[in-house]
This record gives sequence, C-alpha cells and structure tokens, in this order.
Amino acid sequence: MLVAGFISLAFGIGGGLLRLGWHFPLPSLNLANISPANISLENMHGPLMVCGFLGTVIALERAVAISQRWAYLAPLAAAIGGLALILALPWRIGANLITISSIVLGIATAKIFIRQQALFTFTLLLGCLSWLIGNALWLGGFGIAQIAPWWIGFLVLTIAGERLELSRFLPPSLTGKTTFILIISLFLVGAVLTTLSNQQHVQILSAALLALAIWLLRQDIARHTIKQKGLTRFIAVCLLSGYLWLLVGALIGLLSPQLMFGSSYDAFLHAILVGFVFSMIFGHAPIIFPAVAKVKIPYHATFYLPLIVLHASLIARISGDLLQNQHSRSLGGALNAIALLLFILSTASAVIRGKCAHHEST
Repeated sequence: MLVAGFISLAFGIGGGLLRLGWHFPLPSLNLANISPANISLENMHGPLMVCGFLGTVIALERAVAISQRWAYLAPLAAAIGGLALILALPWRIGANLITISSIVLGIATAKIFIRQQALFTFTLLLGCLSWLIGNALWLGGFGIAQIAPWWIGFLVLTIAGERLELSRFLPPSLTGKTTFILIISLFLVGAVLTTLSNQQHVQILSAALLALAIWLLRQDIARHTIKQKGLTRFIAVCLLSGYLWLLVGALIGLLSPQLMFGSSYDAFLHAILVGFVFSMIFGHAPIIFPAVAKVKIPYHATFYLPLIVLHASLIARISGDLLQNQHSRSLGGALNAIALLLFILSTASAVIRGKCAHHEST
C-alpha cells in the first residue's frame, strides 16, 4: 500500500510539472479526465497528491493505530483508487474507491473517538468527515476549486488533531481549548461558504487558518523542544516552519478579494498543501514510518537538506505566483519536486543505515 501511495506521489508530481510547462516522462495517459466538469485544474495532480498519496498514508497510519484488519480497507481502497486514476480508468472508479476509503477511515476514527472522547480525537474525526464531504462533492460533479476547502480540511484538521494530542505534555488552558473549538467551527463555516460560492472568496476560511496558525505557534510544544538537539530539534524546526507557511497561505487568502487561477490561487494552495503539509510530513516521518513499516530511521543532519530545498522552492514559486513571473513559478515547482525526491532519498538512506547498524550490533 505504501508503494502504491508513493506511485501516486510520483505521478502527482509529474502531473504538477506538466501543468507548469515541464516535460515529465509519463506514459500518455488521459491526465485531464479527473472530473465531469473538466475544470481549470487540468490534470489529476491534486487528487493523486491529496487522496492517492496522503490519503493512503494517513489511512495506513490510522489502521496501524486501531490494530484491526478491517481498518486496512481504507488505505487499500485509497491506494487502488490512485492507481485507477493513473491508469486512466473511468474517473468514477477511482473517485468511488477513494470515497470508500474515506468512509472506512471515518468509521475507524469514530471508534477511536468513542474509545477516547477528547478534543483531539474529535478533531481527527472532523478531518475524516471533511475528506468524505470533499469526495462526495467530487462524485457529485463539483469542481476541484469547490472541493479543495474540504480536502484542505482533511489534512489541516488531521495535523491539528495530532498536534493537539501531543499537547498533553504542555496542555492548553480552558481558554486555549475554547479558542481552538471556535477556530475549527469558523473553518467549517468558511469551507461551506467557499463551496457554495462560484467565486474564489476564501476570506472566512483564511481567517480561520490564520487563527489556527497563530494558535499552533503559541501552543505547540515545538517552541520549547527547538532548544534541544538532534532529531527533537529537527522535528521542531519542521513544525514551526510549517506553521509559518500556513500563516502565509492564510494571509494570501485573507488579503485577496478573489483568488485568481495561476496566481494567488496557486500560491494559496501550495503554501498550505506543500509548505505546511509537507513540512509536517518531513518532521513526522522519522516517527511515523518506523511505526507503520517497522523499520528504523536514525537521525542524520542531512535530514535538513530536503527541508531547506522545500522552503527555497516555495519562496520562488509563491513569489512567481504573486508577481506573475512564470519563470520563477515554474522553477519553484521543479524545486518542489526535487525537495520531495531528496526527502525520499534521505529517508531511504536512513533506513539502510538503520539496517546496517542493526546487523553490526547483532
């Protein structure tokens, strides 16, 4: 399932590079046929990245956590759904499989919430329901721009819930928890209004994301652990830099009367979905992958290289978006892909080092 998820990642990156004008060696598949409306996102870059890759990884992590075989249907369906999109099967096959994945993931997360009724488990459940709503809208023929708020909600609420879980080491006050609930409520209202609007008005959604970024920067234990060394500091750097990208994306949406495709819309999406989400992935990978794949990933200072390239690429891309500079935008997109490739290579080399160290010790 992880292999299938990374195949979706590779093709998703390739589709994104094609949209930016780069020639990526993909088979001649029907990259445009991702929805019945065939709207302005002209390939399956978004669905493969969010659903095929991230959906598979998040569902697999949740299945491992719940430790019940039926829960593995969620990552399996997401993985196969991504492959169906890659193989250019009728788009509803992939969309239906991904929707099934979100239903099973929602059931698994609901069981976790029933077992442990807490704010963080409820937030995780809201993240799953956001993915389900987005997928249902996709099947209903809505455009990607109207679906995007819910897919953003899936990722943002999942990450926020997981960080809230770790806040037990530095628990927020009652005021802090109340503020968090209000922020999440505002986000859901903003997602509904954005979906119902034919224009890209995301001010309420962005206001909620801005408040959430500030809340996370203030409440997350990372602001204390960054003073430590090694892996602990690296994770903190990833988290805090990710929150800053969430802040940037929120400001772009808040200050734009209407998001423009190929400009502020691209900057808004990629500041959040690449800057925030992948900073979180880079930081959590040394913890999550060992739990899921049962391999050791010993820390090495080279972990910082993909993170540095990721941030540099986003600066170039978002600057190009906002300044209408196609060269900078395309260069930034290519560097986005290189950053993800470096992350995969860095993780793979760490796994090899871990195995070698294990063999030497035995």
